Amino acid sequence: MKRKLEISELIFKVLSYVLLTVFALLCLYPFVYAVSASISGAHAVEYSEVILFPKDIQFEAFSSMFQNNMFWNSYSNTLFLTLYGTIWALGISILGAYALSKKRLLFRKTFNFFLVFTMWFSAGIIPQYLNYLDTQKVFQSIGIMDDKWLVVIAMGMAAMNIILLRNAFENVPSEIEEAAIVDGASEFQVLSKVYIPMSKSTIATVALFFAISRWNGYFWARQMISNQNEHPLQVFIRLQLEMYTDPDQMTGWNRVYAPDSMIYALIVCSIIPILIIYPFIQKYFAKGANAGGVKE
Repeated sequence: MKRKLEISELIFKVLSYVLLTVFALLCLYPFVYAVSASISGAHAVEYSEVILFPKDIQFEAFSSMFQNNMFWNSYSNTLFLTLYGTIWALGISILGAYALSKKRLLFRKTFNFFLVFTMWFSAGIIPQYLNYLDTQKVFQSIGIMDDKWLVVIAMGMAAMNIILLRNAFENVPSEIEEAAIVDGASEFQVLSKVYIPMSKSTIATVALFFAISRWNGYFWARQMISNQNEHPLQVFIRLQLEMYTDPDQMTGWNRVYAPDSMIYALIVCSIIPILIIYPFIQKYFAKGANAGGVKE
């Protein structure tokens, strides 16, 4: 039999649902507006007539965008950076977290301190940029001219994600590892057959963090990738924004869609993959964050 809620509890529950609903709508509105503006007519967008629903619906902005080869090229570059960047960073993080989770590791506390220290203090953007330039010269000296690989490898370390994985590995019962070693398992087999399967929620969460970071990456991709054909989607959107906001570039513009509609169309297309993937990983998110964020 359900307990009857007191007046104070009922008020709190109603207010909670109302506030959460309002917050959810506020978070959803920018995406809805972007979709509406991307398919609205030029007059409606330029004169701020689009508030929620589209007006003078047209799909010319999307059609023009899909016919742009640079758009597809930047999209493939972003997929490259996201796929290989996530695999590389996740591999580095798993190996580092596994080593730091072992109490038998020499100077374990020192390594953990330096890992956390990088979260408190950093050398700054300029020394980091100079470091990347030196790495770029090394790449070029061995014949790797593709700057996308520089971004993939340079962005391969995130202290917070290593700590999440390390805490998750520390929560794995040592008895299971000992049983695997007794059965003749090697160190790599213990990692791949015991620790990774038992920490898949945290690994999925960290993989999502890395994937979103690589997908939305702009600053270092803009600084380190000089070849326009290798620019990812976020850099392409920024360059398109600069072009469409330049009055000299827009002289004689006479189309059924506004320049802003093209930008919103690009934004919508850049968000869709994350919206598709996120529901499949969401079930691991809360569990993985809790498992990796709380040390027992």
